[in-house]
Amino acid sequence: MVGLGNPGIEYQFTPHNAGFLAVDRIADDHGVAVANRRCRAVTAKVEIAGREVVLAKPETFMNLSGLSVAALVEEFEVDPLRDLLVLYDELDLPLGAIRVRERGSPAGHNGARSISGALRSDDWARIRIGVGPDEDAGSAFRRGKDYLLTPLRKADLATLDEVLDRVAKAVEAVAAKGVGAAMNEFNRRDNGPAEQ
Repeated sequence: MVGLGNPGIEYQFTPHNAGFLAVDRIADDHGVAVANRRCRAVTAKVEIAGREVVLAKPETFMNLSGLSVAALVEEFEVDPLRDLLVLYDELDLPLGAIRVRERGSPAGHNGARSISGALRSDDWARIRIGVGPDEDAGSAFRRGKDYLLTPLRKADLATLDEVLDRVAKAVEAVAAKGVGAAMNEFNRRDNGPAEQ
């Protein structure tokens, strides 16, 4: 499982590092540190739902994430369609939302685009973590790169903290029951039908 972000303390609590923060939350929940250097990433091993899982945070910076992911896929001899799960921020989803997907296009996300390019396929599972700004809070003018690389406000960090718990539960669901079941459980809006 790979979380996307940018290395460096200046990026730690920015929207673009939601994937890194999710990996850190899962590692904390399992009492491990993501600190082993391997395949241009920092990694750790945990057991989730009875399966050994490698947690990874590429150190290549977001736009070159595919270099590290492709190396990890090769080193661990995994099938990206069956065994790869990538966690990353999604500007087009509001802060507080998550979406589990079995596959799909990168949709403008440079880290996802890098992975699809390196693997020559969009067929890998992902959990997109909503980081879209609250339009009422005056952040609409900073929608793009400036917003993604600016530290989150305290209130937004509190919301993200709750979301990271849901992401960790979604990861457990993927490991235990598969992506389809996790989609049915976590892609719901207001307890309505699951969003596909």
